[in-house]
Amino acid sequence: MARPDATASASRSLLAAIAAGGAVAGTIDIVYAIVSAGMNGRSPIWLLQAVASGLLGSEAFDGGLGAALLGLVAHFVIATGAAAVFVLIARQVKAVQRAWIVSGLAFGIGVYLVMNFVVLPLSAVPFRITHTVSTFAMGFLSHGLGIGLPIAAAFRLFAAVDGSKTGPDSGDSGN
Repeated sequence: MARPDATASASRSLLAAIAAGGAVAGTIDIVYAIVSAGMNGRSPIWLLQAVASGLLGSEAFDGGLGAALLGLVAHFVIATGAAAVFVLIARQVKAVQRAWIVSGLAFGIGVYLVMNFVVLPLSAVPFRITHTVSTFAMGFLSHGLGIGLPIAAAFRLFAAVDGSKTGPDSGDSGN
């Protein structure tokens, strides 16, 4: 039976991996999305309202800063949820821990596919999502590098259990 302090420490490590992974991946992804939207003549407020439109439909675009804030919160909830899924999988599947870079990249691509072919079609988004070879390539690249990899790195840093953990509590500098 695990000691209570060891169990509490493991739980804190898992929560730290989820929080850090969600925060870093969410930040990278929203910055990427805002820059991409800006290159297409859209403001950051519009982009965040577009995220909120998944919940509110077209009314999100009339919701001002409140709708934009809802979009930002929703975005980070989704990123943190993705981090939780990865952490739960990685905790159980040792191959994911050993091949954390490849696993993170593949997970990020999986997140892109689930968001575009499950979540968005079921949401209230008031516009049609189109897919081209270019959007797939950019989506796979941005989600692999910007979502999956940071989440996998956070797991490796805070919660890996295969002896490869690096970071503050491991006695290893990560080199």
